Amino acid sequence: MHPPLHTKDNSGCEEVMNALDECHARGFLYKALGNCNKAKREVNKCLRAERLDRTKQNREKAKIERAKREAAWAEIDKNS
Repeated sequence: MHPPLHTKDNSGCEEVMNALDECHARGFLYKALGNCNKAKREVNKCLRAERLDRTKQNREKAKIERAKREAAWAEIDKNS
């Protein structure tokens, strides 16, 4: 089960999410027979790509912040 799909973090997947919503709107039997599986796989792939991109950005941001922190501590140690 996905978290709420239509959020600002998943805006790049809007098209495939809408396709899945349209498929689900066709009814329970259509969905139960597996006719929405391809759309669901596409949503999964898109959400994974979005998540990996956010993870990469967060990692880079954390590296920069850590370097700043370590530089500040090095300056403090140097002046002590």
